[in-house]
Amino acid sequence: MQQDIKKLTVIELQNILKGWGASVYHAKQVFNWIYKLGARDFSAMSDLSAGLRIRLEENFFILGSGIAEQQDSVDGTQKFLIRLHDASLIEAVVIPAEGRVTGCISSQVGCKYACTFCASGQSGLKRNLTSTEILEEILLLNSGKKITHIVFMGIGEPLDNYDEVLRAIRAINSPDGIGIGARRITISTCGVIPAIGKLAQEKLQIELSISLHAADDLIRSQIMPVNKKYPLKALMAACQDYIKKTDRQITFEYVLIKGLNSDLQSVKDLAKILKPLRLAKVNLIPSNPIKEMNVQPPGKLEVLYFKDYLIKQGIQVTLRKSRGQDIDAACGQLRLKYDKR
Repeated sequence: MQQDIKKLTVIELQNILKGWGASVYHAKQVFNWIYKLGARDFSAMSDLSAGLRIRLEENFFILGSGIAEQQDSVDGTQKFLIRLHDASLIEAVVIPAEGRVTGCISSQVGCKYACTFCASGQSGLKRNLTSTEILEEILLLNSGKKITHIVFMGIGEPLDNYDEVLRAIRAINSPDGIGIGARRITISTCGVIPAIGKLAQEKLQIELSISLHAADDLIRSQIMPVNKKYPLKALMAACQDYIKKTDRQITFEYVLIKGLNSDLQSVKDLAKILKPLRLAKVNLIPSNPIKEMNVQPPGKLEVLYFKDYLIKQGIQVTLRKSRGQDIDAACGQLRLKYDKR
């Protein structure tokens, strides 16, 4: 029975090759073909002997996933529906921008947290992705534009699949793996406090992003049910502790939803809870329209006022440009639409 070769480290593959009587040097060549050159099968590995290629083909496979559907936006954004080995569906997105190409990837099949603005959790959590399935997303995305940055902001809660996500990150970061720098890798969480504390101990240089979306417990609990378990006061304390232990900035993602969290009181509450944090940045995101969930973005003037108020309070702010508006841009929309079909 064939095994997934991505489960192996270079040293593990070297030991297998040694047992076959082949040069251990070929292990790095194999990994270079998979992670750097995008080989989909062993027959493409032209600097290996024909006999070794056949033996690798007999014992291992490279990809167990494939692209079920692709949508291309006029702004260059590409959205992929990926079918896994068990026919489960996830989404991944390629977002090109000046000087970078970001891959937005999933960590679970579905999601149990059911945030109001997100289509990912509408059918609940099916299962966690394995670290190799996470790597396959990037390998599939890399077949087009070369990915330079990774954000775990696709379907699922990354910190709810902690071990597999961290295992994937180490392969993404490794020179023998995909080779993307740690500071170009971002984990986005809805605020799973125990896992944030655990992540602070990992000594990784990755970026942490918190999906906040409201600075009032009643409103945040309405948008994000996870807030009932991990309310704002406890979450902000965990963020303070994370900054103290890592000396790294936290980005707070704030999706602006018309009539819910974009008014003057909302921005005042946001400034109040973030001011005590030494290293904090806000990323404002006008929501994508989601018909199924009656979610609409606020007007441009309301968005700009929200941003300017935070700046005047001394808080670092970025305004994310809406991307992929002409396709199923919101997380989980394409999968939801495909399931309904």
